[in-house]
Formats: sequence, structure tokens, C-alpha cells
Amino acid sequence: MYPLGGLSLTLFSLILFSWMQTSQAYFGFRSSRWNRFPVTDQILETVQENPLPENVSSQERMRDEAGSVEGNTIRWIQYLNVIATIAPMVGLLGTVSGMIGAFQTIATGGMGKPELLAGDIGEALITTATGLTIGIPAMVFYFVLKNRLDTRLDELEKWIQAEGINDKEESSSSQN
Repeated sequence: MYPLGGLSLTLFSLILFSWMQTSQAYFGFRSSRWNRFPVTDQILETVQENPLPENVSSQERMRDEAGSVEGNTIRWIQYLNVIATIAPMVGLLGTVSGMIGAFQTIATGGMGKPELLAGDIGEALITTATGLTIGIPAMVFYFVLKNRLDTRLDELEKWIQAEGINDKEESSSSQN
């Protein structure tokens, strides 16, 4: 049960962290007192501080930076999928352990006393249920957070396109 408890705490932490990482405030599409340096500001600062090669537009550079943000965020969300896969298997391992204990009890005490088997069978059922109780929400949150990240990346792409239009307008007005 200790491994399942550890997976449960890890699951909760990953959900909380990934939820914050996929928020509108983190990306800079909504103001927040918790996030002083949103992703959009980070991208703009990186593009402005590092000179662009002549054949690379600022939009392309922003897309590269957005790709690194996506990679950093999706990595944490992928761990939810790992937990969703592992937790039921750990639960089944507890089932096997409980059934081994039940068979050992039968071997030493015989079948005449069912109360001797109850503890081992209970262990088997509890670990299976716990593994599924951890694995199912992990899978649900994996898909929810993945879709939430896709939505933020779509918003980020629209923002990059709007910034590119602003850059073109500024450069044409400065030439006139």
C-alpha cells in the first residue's frame, strides 16, 4: 500500500502543477497576481534580446520559443499517463500478494476457518480497488490537461500571429 500512497501523492502534485502550467495566467492571456513573468513576456524578451538572423522572422523565432514551452509543459503531463498505467499494475501486485497469503493460510490452517482467509482476501481487493482509484483519475486528468495545453498553444499561436502583424505594421510605418 505504500507504493500506492506514493503514487497518489505524486498524482495530486502533478495535477496541481500541470493545472497551473496550463492556465491562462501562466501563458499571459489573463492577469494574475501569482504570475509576474508570463510565457508571452518570456517569448518577447527572448526574441528582443537575441538578434535574429536575417533569414528568420520574429514570428518563426516566437514559434521556436513556444515549442520549447510546449515541450517543458507536456513532459509533466506525460507523467500522469505513466501513473495511470502503473497504478493498476501495482494494485494487481497487491492482489497477487494477498492471494499468495490466502493460499499459504489454506496450506497451514486448512479450509475449515474462513475467518483466517478474510484478511488476505481483503488485502487483495483493497489494493486492486486502490490501484484503479488512482489510475482512472490519472487517465482522466491526463486527457483534460493535454486538451487544456492544446487550447493554450492555439491561443499562443494566435497571439504570435497578431504580434507578427504588429511587427509588420511597425516596420512599414518606420520606413515611411
